[in-house]
Amino acid sequence: MVKGRKITGGKYRAFRKKKKYALPREERKVKLRKEKKKTITGRGGNKKSVLLSAESANIIDKETKKAKKAKITNVLETPSNRFLARQNILVKGAVIETELGKAKITNRPSQEGSVQAVLVKE
Repeated sequence: MVKGRKITGGKYRAFRKKKKYALPREERKVKLRKEKKKTITGRGGNKKSVLLSAESANIIDKETKKAKKAKITNVLETPSNRFLARQNILVKGAVIETELGKAKITNRPSQEGSVQAVLVKE
């Protein structure tokens, strides 16, 4: 069976073009560099601060329940895509190496203006 065709051989056709609100924005990849932010205007004039690159993270230690700001030195692994770790791209779920030790990113840095992480026991 050919992709995009019915069993009879007829084509599947879109019933309409995509509306402006349904179009995707340009993909943002947060890199490990000097911190850089950008403000985006959303629907209804709402403002959103997004991260383009970062060099530090807010790290929470579960045992002491304290938060500290630490410098990120390297991205060790990214479960969603191993190539992102090679390029030092910060995404949710990535394991990063910091001054305090290994930490796992718990938020989506490309959607928020900071990097939040939790210390991982080794």
